[in-house]
Amino acid sequence: MATGTGTGTGMATGTGTGMPTDGPLGPEIWLRGPVPPELAQPSVPSAPSGPSATPRRHSFVGVHGGAGTTTLATVYGAHDGGRSWPGPAEPRSILLVARTHASGLDAVLHALELFRYGGAPPGLDLDGVVLVADAPGRLPRPLTQRIKMIESAIDVYRVPWVNAWRLGDLSGSRPRESEALARLTAVTP
Repeated sequence: MATGTGTGTGMATGTGTGMPTDGPLGPEIWLRGPVPPELAQPSVPSAPSGPSATPRRHSFVGVHGGAGTTTLATVYGAHDGGRSWPGPAEPRSILLVARTHASGLDAVLHALELFRYGGAPPGLDLDGVVLVADAPGRLPRPLTQRIKMIESAIDVYRVPWVNAWRLGDLSGSRPRESEALARLTAVTP
């Protein structure tokens, strides 16, 4: 790291560490040339010996009744938080869940404001929003615009309408449109 003085031409005049003395001055993090062994540090921390890290566990937290947290927890293998914040023994990484109807999207915006202004319990990590289709087919334009507003603030994971889930059959395969959610919750497709 440079400790020398500048000459007014942007060239270093000395470093005192055995490193090259010519070259432009810059922030100390700009190391040029070979790094002496005593200054070399591994660029990636060594993995601790023992068991490897486990995937991050999530809690699905509904922002309104009927959001679908129980179904999502069953299908994607996360904790079903219902409409309550996770307790101390439950996963503190949360995914807010809502339906794609107007009141569901409004509830998401309200919950995001709670996080923004410190109204959520301390120690929670908001990892995203899961929007579950409230009906088959395309969304009306006003709802699509609300979703774009939410997407501008946080990651959004979409789950399409699944008729089998409506009938209580959760045994089928997950919809391919929700592969990103499956990866996030560490469930392989």
